[in-house]
Amino acid sequence: MAMILIKNADVYQPEFLGKKDILIAGEKIIAIENNIDISSLENINITVIDGTGKKVIPGLIDAHAHIAGAGGEGGPSTRTPEMQLSHMLDGGITTIVGCLGTDGFTRSLEAVLMKVKSLRAEGVSAYMYTGAYQVPTPTLLGEVGRDIALIDEIIGIGEIALSDHRSSCPTTDELIRLVEHCRVGGMLGGKAGIANIHLGDAKNPYQPIYDAVAKSELKIKQFYPTHCNRNHYIFEDAKIYGKTGYTDITASSYPYDPENEIKPSKAIVELLKAGVPLAHITMTSDGNGSLPNFDKNGQLTSIDMGYPKSIFTELIDAVTIEKLPLEKAVKVVTSNVADILKLKSKGRIEIGKDADIVVLDMDFKISDLIARGTIMTHNYIRMKKGTYE
Repeated sequence: MAMILIKNADVYQPEFLGKKDILIAGEKIIAIENNIDISSLENINITVIDGTGKKVIPGLIDAHAHIAGAGGEGGPSTRTPEMQLSHMLDGGITTIVGCLGTDGFTRSLEAVLMKVKSLRAEGVSAYMYTGAYQVPTPTLLGEVGRDIALIDEIIGIGEIALSDHRSSCPTTDELIRLVEHCRVGGMLGGKAGIANIHLGDAKNPYQPIYDAVAKSELKIKQFYPTHCNRNHYIFEDAKIYGKTGYTDITASSYPYDPENEIKPSKAIVELLKAGVPLAHITMTSDGNGSLPNFDKNGQLTSIDMGYPKSIFTELIDAVTIEKLPLEKAVKVVTSNVADILKLKSKGRIEIGKDADIVVLDMDFKISDLIARGTIMTHNYIRMKKGTYE
């Protein structure tokens, strides 16, 4: 069995552990010590990564991306392509969660599931949500609870669109039934069973969630709303909602509309100042999703595409520009996401966890990246590419 030893690096678990050595065997972290002596392992193939002067953080988790493509709001030519493995690795992402999005009519969950399997085969970790914007929402087995309970790769539903002109405007009862079935499917399958909610530009966007919680036994943390920084009034509502519920910031949208949106790195700090618990805040990319602009009449005025690297860029900006300590900033894209989605082997540098690790140099550049115990980038050189890259 090949092994990897990272020597003499500042380790962020995300909590700062100090200068440590990390030993990896297979896909797991098997030791974290002040000094690991491998002299007795001379017959074993061991790759040594010199971490002197470098920082080690967990591999990033992107909990909302359109891995099989998305878009189409401007017609067939505006459909976005599938995500490439390199787009993940460029952003230090070792785990990703795919979703269908706006187009639950001409795109399929089967395509998303096969892309999940493809990314897993290429060496990273991947999961998905069943469903799409629409309610009733598309499924693979005829019901969201069955999808979540029976299909290994599916961990919840989403993104279900609320407070948006592209939403199917589900009633409170419809939303309750959908999320309750999602919850039970998660219980049966040993998964998060969480509902990833797309928030649009409508005023008071969280009200449908509040109404569903008030009228049922559902808890507010059964919902996982995203795009909470898409405009200033939604962000102000997020400062209140986030005190009891989860608040996901979208990174790839900035700087495509900087006049209206809150820069993600700044949004993290502003939420903390408003009293939102750090554990409630995550940041995702909306990678390969279309980023449309509509005028007051609902006409498309421009369109762009998100990239997964955006969460890494905003993570570093949170540290270097907003002066948020690295151990706090890292949680937003690692351990917080793992806890919310119940990805028990992800999000932390601990013995027994998956060996998903990013090595950063003094300038916060990625020098080395390990996914599931395999070196993907070494000494700034890409060692692994996607099948057609």
